[in-house]
Amino acid sequence: MDERQEEEARAKQRFMVINVARIAGVLMVLAAIAVFNRALSLPDWAGYTLVIAGMFATFVAPTLLARRWNTNAKR
Repeated sequence: MDERQEEEARAKQRFMVINVARIAGVLMVLAAIAVFNRALSLPDWAGYTLVIAGMFATFVAPTLLARRWNTNAKR
């Protein structure tokens, strides 16, 4: 593979990682909703923990990953 193909493969992989982080965050929030509706027999603190972790994974983690992997950033 030449350099251009390697960069494209790396970009595709990073895109997938960012989207998996978002999806995992949404799933955590859905699990928290299930805890609060008593569909899962877990204590309320577990639901709050899932909400916080899910919000972080959905909104903050992708931004941090994108900023870290930014190829246009001055170093």
